[in-house]
Amino acid sequence: MNFGPVLRRIRAVRRLKQQALAELVGVTQATVSRWENGDLVPGEEQRRRLMRLLHSSARLGADHGLRRLVETSPLQVHLVCDITHRLLAASPAREAEWLSDARSWEGRSLYRFATEEIREAEARLDACGWFDGKVPGAYFWTGAGDPERPIRIQPGYCLWERLTLNDGSPVRMATTLGPDSVPASVLKSFVDLGGAAPAA
Repeated sequence: MNFGPVLRRIRAVRRLKQQALAELVGVTQATVSRWENGDLVPGEEQRRRLMRLLHSSARLGADHGLRRLVETSPLQVHLVCDITHRLLAASPAREAEWLSDARSWEGRSLYRFATEEIREAEARLDACGWFDGKVPGAYFWTGAGDPERPIRIQPGYCLWERLTLNDGSPVRMATTLGPDSVPASVLKSFVDLGGAAPAA
């Protein structure tokens, strides 16, 4: 794992300045900067301390309304931790797409099932200001995932909306829509992360 970008992203979503993180870990701000730039690799103990401090604890415990919203939605929608991609909730329509019981995946990262387009969109989030809270959402077209994998991804427009739980944890609501069903308001206010539906 390339530790620098992960550290920078987690620190940004936790709204910690480099100096504050440095004080918590017992190093200088310059050391944190060098870790994030890849010029220096933290030792094993430092890495463990960093991950304990920064680990996302996103859980839907007190957010019953959000869980109910997702789990009763007629759309293909699921909610994940914005840092770790761990599944928090999914709609029945999403379960039908996946051909898998969402409860069996709760608390586990779904990133390993990401299509190439999802991975490319994920790589563009830093540049568009996603983790700084500068955009309300993003969208892109994805092709189908590997049909042999336990979670199957169908082609469509992916809409990502960044939300915050009651405990301050950042989460992402992911919705899939067909090529003709993306509202104009989304196209106007969300960031386009690339890709378009194939011509019919």
